[in-house]
Amino acid sequence: MKHIAGCYPKIPSPCLCLNIRRASRAVTELYEKVLAPSGIKITQYSLLRHLEQVEPVTISELAKFMRIDRTTLNRNMKPLSEMGFIKINIGEDPRSRQVMLTEAGKSALSTATTLWDEAQASLQEYLGDTEVEQFNYLISKLEALVP
Repeated sequence: MKHIAGCYPKIPSPCLCLNIRRASRAVTELYEKVLAPSGIKITQYSLLRHLEQVEPVTISELAKFMRIDRTTLNRNMKPLSEMGFIKINIGEDPRSRQVMLTEAGKSALSTATTLWDEAQASLQEYLGDTEVEQFNYLISKLEALVP
């Protein structure tokens, strides 16, 4: 991350929300670049990782586990289903849908995890242990705004 030296620090906006959104876009771009060879975006990677932990699971349960709304989850699942990485079946209740990883999804997740580890290590090294700890505290505090 030597290319960052001339760019840091950027002048923050007086709007905290804007600063958070800008930082989020920058971090997302970092992960997207590193994950690019896997063909999976960071949002897709997150969905697959969460699904791996709780599968098989209903769409509603997965949305709750991921702390996102069902509409967003459904939109994010569509390309993964089209790529053959997840399978969506009728659940125990005919009105519900159950989601699970396919073998192709498990393989893609394994490949992407190696790349995600690289992005994660790079960002952790850039921030340093103390700042990662502070960051995690602040993010948890901000997430608590909406229980």
